[in-house]
Amino acid sequence: MKLLQHCPICNAPATALDVVDFNKACIESEGKYLPLAGIPIYYFMCDMCSFTFSPYFWNWTENDFLEKIYNEDYITVDPEYLEIRPKNNADVLLNLLHQHKSEIKHLDYGGGNGRLSRELIANGWNSQSFDPFVEANVELGSLGQFNLISAFEVFEHVPHPDELMKNITALMGESCLVLFSTLLSDNQLEKNSRINWWYCSPRNGHISLFSKKSLAILGAKYQLKSASFSDNFHCFVNNIPLWARHFIHSPDDSD
Repeated sequence: MKLLQHCPICNAPATALDVVDFNKACIESEGKYLPLAGIPIYYFMCDMCSFTFSPYFWNWTENDFLEKIYNEDYITVDPEYLEIRPKNNADVLLNLLHQHKSEIKHLDYGGGNGRLSRELIANGWNSQSFDPFVEANVELGSLGQFNLISAFEVFEHVPHPDELMKNITALMGESCLVLFSTLLSDNQLEKNSRINWWYCSPRNGHISLFSKKSLAILGAKYQLKSASFSDNFHCFVNNIPLWARHFIHSPDDSD
């Protein structure tokens, strides 16, 4: 493994931060541990924007991810992904935007089994779900464009952030808000320190870990402004839709 890489976000040098076992999983935050897989996964941190990533997965195919990560055992390391989390995320959107549902055309990107969209549809929303792993044969162009895109717990799973952004921006209408969640690595990962953060877990597919700065740079590359509402809830926007102006005013990629 070459111990110097270039950052996929800003192309600055990125040096090796630490190495963890492939079976490091998020459930370790609950005191639960998987047997060691004996596969070393190196994470690198960008010297400029602090984006942290693992090149080990850069050449994986879709089948590699399905066989080795998103397999029948995945529910062991993420028991909430099928029902609890999509329902909770749907509630977030309902609480924020339900009064504007007639103005919204929504896509849940990386929506898994579609549970989130089904919750919104049951509440009268115009919503659909798309997941590249579930619907690999669906052409993006056939989906149309949207003025609200959600991507909950998606960004940390992608080996190539630029591919994700190209897909998302292709689906954005002229005025579109992208709401997404991913935990920020600020104050969690630091140079010359070992990785102890539970969220850095290759067995869960958490292979791209964003700082606030790296998210802002990524958005700016695609002419999008960005804002963070918390350490886990963020947005990109090209032009703010009228219905969104009650809770988002003017996100700035320097915020």
